[in-house]
Amino acid sequence: MQRRRTKAYRPKAFISLSLIATFIAPLATTAAPLIPPNKTVNCEILAVGAGLSGVATAYEGLLAGRTVCLTEITDWLGGQISSQGTSALDERPTQRSRQFYSRGYLELRDRIKRKYGKFNPGDCWVSDSCFLPRDAHTILTEMLKDAEKKGNGKLQWFPNTVIKDLAISADGKIINSAIAIQHQPVKGAPPLNTSPLSQTIEDAYRYENSSRFNKNIIRFVPKPVKNKTANWYVVDTSETGEIIALADVPYRLGIDARSYLEPSASSTTNDPYCTQGFTYTFAMESTKEPQQQAMPSFYPQYAPYFSYELKRLANFDLVFTYRRIWSPKQGTPAAFGGVKFSTPTPGDISMQNWTWGNDYRPGTPQDNLIYSRQQLQSSGQLKPGGWMGGLRSETLRKGEENALSYFYWLFAGTTDSQLGNGVKQPQLNNRYLSGLKSPMGTVHGLSKYPYMREGRRIIGRPSWGQPEGFSIWEIDISRRNYNDEYYAKTLPADMYRSLKASLAGLEATSVISGQTSPDKALRRTRSTIFPDAVGIGHYAIDFHPCMTNSPAEAPGNTERAGERRGAGQAYPFQIALRAMIPQKIDNLIVGGKSIATSHIASAAYRVHSFEWSAGAAAGTVAAFAIKNAIAPYSLVDNLPKPEPQLQALKRLLEQNGNPTAFPDTSIFNENWDDWR
Repeated sequence: MQRRRTKAYRPKAFISLSLIATFIAPLATTAAPLIPPNKTVNCEILAVGAGLSGVATAYEGLLAGRTVCLTEITDWLGGQISSQGTSALDERPTQRSRQFYSRGYLELRDRIKRKYGKFNPGDCWVSDSCFLPRDAHTILTEMLKDAEKKGNGKLQWFPNTVIKDLAISADGKIINSAIAIQHQPVKGAPPLNTSPLSQTIEDAYRYENSSRFNKNIIRFVPKPVKNKTANWYVVDTSETGEIIALADVPYRLGIDARSYLEPSASSTTNDPYCTQGFTYTFAMESTKEPQQQAMPSFYPQYAPYFSYELKRLANFDLVFTYRRIWSPKQGTPAAFGGVKFSTPTPGDISMQNWTWGNDYRPGTPQDNLIYSRQQLQSSGQLKPGGWMGGLRSETLRKGEENALSYFYWLFAGTTDSQLGNGVKQPQLNNRYLSGLKSPMGTVHGLSKYPYMREGRRIIGRPSWGQPEGFSIWEIDISRRNYNDEYYAKTLPADMYRSLKASLAGLEATSVISGQTSPDKALRRTRSTIFPDAVGIGHYAIDFHPCMTNSPAEAPGNTERAGERRGAGQAYPFQIALRAMIPQKIDNLIVGGKSIATSHIASAAYRVHSFEWSAGAAAGTVAAFAIKNAIAPYSLVDNLPKPEPQLQALKRLLEQNGNPTAFPDTSIFNENWDDWR
């Protein structure tokens, strides 16, 4: 395991945006024949992707005494709170006040507080805790080290590593091995994190050495077990569902077709190209004196997009302090648009993550970031040796340019695409932070990987009530009462009746039979209760919609019509085990944002504490399955009939401090107003 210790960051230098633009130039790749693996590594649990879900998978696997291999395309643990730069914990007030989280997430929160002597060293107002991304990596490294020691497990950590190929059994049910590529800089080449991801991602997935990277080819296989077939599990905790795409199991991407389960969908048909926007975050520092900043050459292309978005948000100090991640000195109290905050002072550092700013929101087949299955197939990425990560590098590049341009707009811009001229004023007492010792840990200053709000989402196995494959849908979690005339007028009559029946709780049968009018049925006031719940989460259904036309930054472009209709408050919800078990492959478990949720539900199932809970469940399920020599699907294949082994798993999760339900969860408890 690599261990790094860092101190609270104090910026010393910056690189101009015009100089950063020079890094957006590819280096040549040297062709070489495909080579066999350099080494073979034994695992009991292979977690692919070291975001919060991957770290949580490893954490629980190590505490259970298992050998865990953890891979990550960047060199930092933590995903959202480190390599993606969104180090502002998204939490709901009631869950936070009651501290009702998984044990590992509670430990993470405690270590953040101990690290800084307070829980919110940034004095931000979007969250109770905003902190430095590079410190998150250090904290999580120490957590896994301690879990390894406490549980007598073994962690094998592989930074700068991607999965390239899978060896799947002839019957298609078992992943027998996985081939990975780990990269390191060639002697004399620039260090890692010099160039942005768009210029390194394709190189990272090629077997051949290049003028930039030397490659180490690793074969992951099950840990040998005496006198019986080895039992191991691959857990897809990647940001975009790489393994489910590479293994070619059924999944959804983008918008789901409107149905009684997803009544607020913006389309009557599936649209795999419209996913939520992705964001390259960056850090900027408030300064005492005005700064000089050269305008990036590409700025005019992106400037027409930027906006404060709403009049109540049209204040620079409010935006700066929104996700302020470091504040050595308390500013004076201020307020704008009903929001209270302390004004920025020199030395304050803000992390930027703004919808009409550094969000990049393509939504057409010409510019979508995450390739659909059809696009993967036509480009050869589903052929042996053809996998290149499944992302459009050109769109990554444009997201990078958009983020760099957004900083320049904050610094010098005077236009606003949504509010008009005269609203935005230059803010010259700020500088862009970059360098290997900067908060993002990159020479270019952008996050090492973009913050991903949505990826590929599996379709679970056929289940009672969902014969075409299990999924968690909008109506399973939304607080909306659906009495808006939109639904009665827009949905076909039979679809509307099915919607109201599905929400009627104990009155469902009478609505379906016609004894009760759909408009008079009482609406249940809780989320769906899953008998196979293995984790929890709570967050609003929060959308950053794709844009209507290509390119996303085109002047006058608008958000895709109807995409925000599904947005709103959600009830506290559960993570069903069926949502983590893909079709076809028996030793693949899915965690993080790629569990079986709909497009609308996924907008709530994507934040920090959920990712940890899903990862904790994945690690526990894998360890439980290995210990008991069972396959995870066998725990739920007989539902709704009793599943004794499932109950044993749920007891284990609860005993370990990983809740599977919120307090007082019951079909008879219809009072969730206090959970906000």
